[in-house]
Amino acid sequence: QKTYLKNICLQYQLYLLLKSHFLCLLKNETGLIIIFLCAYVPKTAAGHCRWAEVLKDLELIKTSKDIDVRLYTANTDEDKECQEPVMRCFFLEMKVVVQECHIKKCSKTQDVLNILKNGNASLENNKVSNNSTISAKCKECEEYEEKNFTEFIQSFVKVIQKECK
Repeated sequence: QKTYLKNICLQYQLYLLLKSHFLCLLKNETGLIIIFLCAYVPKTAAGHCRWAEVLKDLELIKTSKDIDVRLYTANTDEDKECQEPVMRCFFLEMKVVVQECHIKKCSKTQDVLNILKNGNASLENNKVSNNSTISAKCKECEEYEEKNFTEFIQSFVKVIQKECK
């Protein structure tokens, strides 16, 4: 009981100390700049690549022995203007991986679902308004060569890394 009360008292003292310093910082220009940098800089550094979460999960599933499928695998050297259809192709094929995981009860099912969720959210935020100009030059997903799961993941990682540069 006493330890618990001491912790509460200490936390309250820290709260009061921080509150008073925070108010002092708001009173001058340098303080405002420091507060802005503390709030803004970590978010920009972490948010450098919108595919970072997908990349983390791809690293987690790349060695999975449970997943044994052949998937349409887009080329990593496609034109810059074909980048979005290439990404869409990879995420379409991830739906196949999800189905395979449900059938075989994969240990990495949640990681695969996370890839789909995070990837689709990023794609929705980056929708191209005019798909007709893209589809004329870029390949359809089914036009790419089918490769095994390991090669598919390696290509997917390369495409994302290229996108994050």
